[in-house]
Amino acid sequence: MLQSHSRFLLQTLLTRAQNLDKAVELDYQWIEFDDVRYHVQVTIKNPNILLLSVSLPNPPPEAMSFDGLPLGAIEAIKTTYGTGFQILDPPRDGFSLTLKLNFSKVRPDEAFRNSLLTKLASIREVVMGAPLKIILKHLASRTVAPELDRLVAIMHRPNETFFLVPQADKVTVAFPMRFKDSVDTILATSFLKQFVEARRAASLSSAPSCSWSPTAPQELEGAPKETLSANAGFVTFVIMPRHVEGEKLDRTVWNLSTFHAYVSYHVKCSEGFMHTRMRRRVESMIQALDQAKPLEKTRSMNNKSFKRLGLNDANHTTSN
Repeated sequence: MLQSHSRFLLQTLLTRAQNLDKAVELDYQWIEFDDVRYHVQVTIKNPNILLLSVSLPNPPPEAMSFDGLPLGAIEAIKTTYGTGFQILDPPRDGFSLTLKLNFSKVRPDEAFRNSLLTKLASIREVVMGAPLKIILKHLASRTVAPELDRLVAIMHRPNETFFLVPQADKVTVAFPMRFKDSVDTILATSFLKQFVEARRAASLSSAPSCSWSPTAPQELEGAPKETLSANAGFVTFVIMPRHVEGEKLDRTVWNLSTFHAYVSYHVKCSEGFMHTRMRRRVESMIQALDQAKPLEKTRSMNNKSFKRLGLNDANHTTSN
């Protein structure tokens, strides 16, 4: 599965923490999968102050959100990072969230600092997984949050959501799978069918049950019609309390939040593998044709035919 932290963000944070004595200005912006944008700033005037801004895709109307952030995101940030970070209100222009980190207030212990920065590099997981974590925490205690509707929509891609049906003893998670490219749609459909089939293996008996269907499952009754268009079908997981016990909670939240990206990754890898095989096949055929050219020329020389000369032709040749 995909890593929960941003590798480039973690590298930037660790490099900055190891060179605090150098007054270097940083101004990095980049975009990662599912259109999540980051911005890191450090000025020469305040080399110990780092600003991290994050921009999330605009949530669709049916998604649980508050001021452009998923429900419970601010509380999740405070719980995860404690008092070591300051949430700027309002955030930087064009961003959903801005955090301020003062390196001078971070404990000098290297192990603690690296652990803290790794958590900061996982800001995407903390923010986007907040509403899902609330629901699964209640599942761990076999309860349902009273403020939730029967059907909950959570954003995971630009203008796209997946759905949860929370109950005291289980949470049903349904993903409408959409792909723009027709080849990606075919590969994804095949991959998802095999994904469901693999779940039946004895070694995966403790994993969440999984199913695929070309049409919306019954659990999505009442969802907006425009959200149920899925050219690669629907994938449904059933999460039980044992899947969210202890340390399993964070892993389950991340895996569900990035499931579509996980499928897209494998689809692109499969497509790239097939293209590589096709290119190698074509190259081998061209090589075989190139090797056949001189051989064909030799054969034509060996099989050269000579015209039978008549008597007049022979006399003419002798006289010459």
